[in-house]
Amino acid sequence: MSQSVVPPARRSTARTAGERSNSRGEATRAAILMAAERLFAERGIAAVPLRDIGIAAGQRNHAVVQYHFGERTQLIHEILELRGAASEVRRAAMVADLALSKTRPEVRDIVGAFVWPLAIHLEEDNHYLAFLSRFITEEGGYEGLSDTGVIHAGVSVGTLRTLVGRLAPGIPEPVLDERWWVTLTSAVHTLARYQSTQRKRAHLPAPVEVLLDDLVTFLSAGLVAPLVDTDPRGR
Repeated sequence: MSQSVVPPARRSTARTAGERSNSRGEATRAAILMAAERLFAERGIAAVPLRDIGIAAGQRNHAVVQYHFGERTQLIHEILELRGAASEVRRAAMVADLALSKTRPEVRDIVGAFVWPLAIHLEEDNHYLAFLSRFITEEGGYEGLSDTGVIHAGVSVGTLRTLVGRLAPGIPEPVLDERWWVTLTSAVHTLARYQSTQRKRAHLPAPVEVLLDDLVTFLSAGLVAPLVDTDPRGR
């Protein structure tokens, strides 16, 4: 007796309505993030209405930013996570190399491990450096990132701070703490200035690699500079 065989149902290759909706939603979120980063960088973070961000992202719905991100703080958080993650990948690799090296690292190696990964944002259509410069100014310094809870902004940076302490035992901790924050803040502002110069005048006073290397040298010297005689923290 013959037995009928029911062919297996073909799996549709077409995307479902839900998948298409998710794809559009992700594209909208990405457009909002990029528009927010640019406007925050240009005008200041507190000065930009969320409605303007939606318009810049090509959205007609005036509440689109609130729909996708809720409050301004969440939007800021996600910009920091997105861009910070890119820097963190390279910085974590550099920190690992320092930890595994058979030779004792120098202070400039530590500073370089902060500066060079941040410099990956010196690219066209990337406004993160200017955004970050605005952010740390409005939040009272780079240490303001600690209050955001952004993991990528602090894990390897904290490790670098620990390494600096081991390489500069003669500098009192309160002094080294302040110098470290000055180093991070100065690096961000300087990189943002380099990028702004490139956009407005299309040239820098030297090749960017040379400027970055000199910046690392300059900041490293400041970290271990002699204390001033009038500083009570050295007593």
